[in-house]
Amino acid sequence: QVQLVESGGGMVQAGDSLRLSCAASGLTFSRYAMAWFRQAPGKEREFVAAIHRSGRNTNYADSVKSRFTISRDDDKKTVYLQMNDLKPEDTGVYYCAARHVILSAPLSLQLTDYNNWGQGTQVTVSS
Repeated sequence: QVQLVESGGGMVQAGDSLRLSCAASGLTFSRYAMAWFRQAPGKEREFVAAIHRSGRNTNYADSVKSRFTISRDDDKKTVYLQMNDLKPEDTGVYYCAARHVILSAPLSLQLTDYNNWGQGTQVTVSS
């Protein structure tokens, strides 16, 4: 079955950087759109970034644009989230998600469109 394993979270100070990784198995990775969502304490899970199965299209939440970069390595079956200039409001559990799509499908930002999820990795940013 599909398995997604996130890593790279931790405790950092405002202005620091982190790179999250999500290693996938049990799927033909190149046929999946990949995304990152996050959930802060007491809040709903929210979209952070997504990348098309082709790697050519990406999309970001307004709150992370110009600070975060999503990328993928199909040979390694891994998706990354480079997070720069972290802010306390970036604190939360970050989840990797995968969605099997045809090549022409648009890139979805909707949580409910992704049916494969990792267990999450904690990111804590102190001021």
